Amino acid sequence: MAVWSACAALASASGAASFGDEPQIGRPAPDFSATDSQGKVRRLADFRGKTVVLEWTNADCPYTRKHYSSGNMQSLQALARQRGVIWMSVISSAPGKQGYVSGAEADALSRSRHAVPTAVLLDPSGDLGRLYHAKTTPHLFVIDAKGDLQYMGGIDSIATADVADIPRAEPYLKEAMLAVSDDKPVAHPVTRPYGCSVKY
Repeated sequence: MAVWSACAALASASGAASFGDEPQIGRPAPDFSATDSQGKVRRLADFRGKTVVLEWTNADCPYTRKHYSSGNMQSLQALARQRGVIWMSVISSAPGKQGYVSGAEADALSRSRHAVPTAVLLDPSGDLGRLYHAKTTPHLFVIDAKGDLQYMGGIDSIATADVADIPRAEPYLKEAMLAVSDDKPVAHPVTRPYGCSVKY
């Protein structure tokens, strides 16, 4: 209960009034450009021809820590790298809110956690998060080589902050990423995201 109240967890928590139309499975993913932790502008269109994963993250969220302290998120990032998948972690925490970091702090976090995303995108305005209706940390999206959205939702099927639940959960994100990179249908294209609310 303490974790729940601290994080306002699960997908029901969002600033929906300021969001536009929600992305749709099988339709073009919302295009964007965003600056990464090293000051480089990253554009979704630049990765056409590759599978792309977007991971909303907040290092101070217990649900995010579940998947990083266990090594689960890093193993997924490493698998993505092995398969030529682009993995971009997105930090949409506003300045002064939980999870907000500078570019240098984001890079330090990646090093300390042995995380291996392609890039960490900084979104302090929340524009990118609202474009994708990102509600929780983590919240995952998978985009195919044509630029169409093929998965959005949770990392897995058990909505807790308990590391012990990872082995028995259905790994929705892993399944979706592998299916999309193999040009196969995604078994569960939309699932419920869980975690702390994004701190817009």
